Amino acid sequence: MGERIIYFLFTDTGSYLSKAINYYTKKSLNHVSIGFDPQLNELYSFGRKQPRNPFIGGFIREDIQSEFLKRSTCELYSFTVTEEEYEGIVHNIKEIEAKKQLYKYNFIGLFGVMMEIEINRKYALFCSEFVATVLRDMKRFQFGKPISFITPADIRSYPGMQLIYKGILGDYQKQKPLEERIQDQAIPKQSFIFLLSSRFKRLGLK
Repeated sequence: MGERIIYFLFTDTGSYLSKAINYYTKKSLNHVSIGFDPQLNELYSFGRKQPRNPFIGGFIREDIQSEFLKRSTCELYSFTVTEEEYEGIVHNIKEIEAKKQLYKYNFIGLFGVMMEIEINRKYALFCSEFVATVLRDMKRFQFGKPISFITPADIRSYPGMQLIYKGILGDYQKQKPLEERIQDQAIPKQSFIFLLSSRFKRLGLK
């Protein structure tokens, strides 16, 4: 069975809402999105639909080119899944996307997390609740607590997460594609072996 890679982007926009959540959780990067390519062209979450209005939210396809996001601090992680798990996650996202007009951002659910009261609302999710929902069929991606209590920090610290980038999101966009950076990292090793081999030859060693 083949393997695929999915991506998790954790951001802190510095908005009043994110500052309030940071204050309560004592952690930063309290917004999470899930994507399917290292360029982050296909990236989904629950958040504000209008950058200047935090109270109108729901299912969104993130635009990392927006002024609102590209100035944010972030961490980007990769996670390896099976082909079957990958297809299941995509299916779950598409199901929600097909009904996106019904969905709202679950502000009440955030207070439920703070007060440790389980609140399950139909057609209402916050960002980490959304991510946990689309991952619900993965047996090895379980948190041992209700989906409505899962935070971005729970997802970020999950075993198997591989940190790819940490910094300003706009600076990540300026970097070479991930595949090219991996190739660049391999070049010094090849060069070292070549130089060592050449030196041995000059010394008459075979």
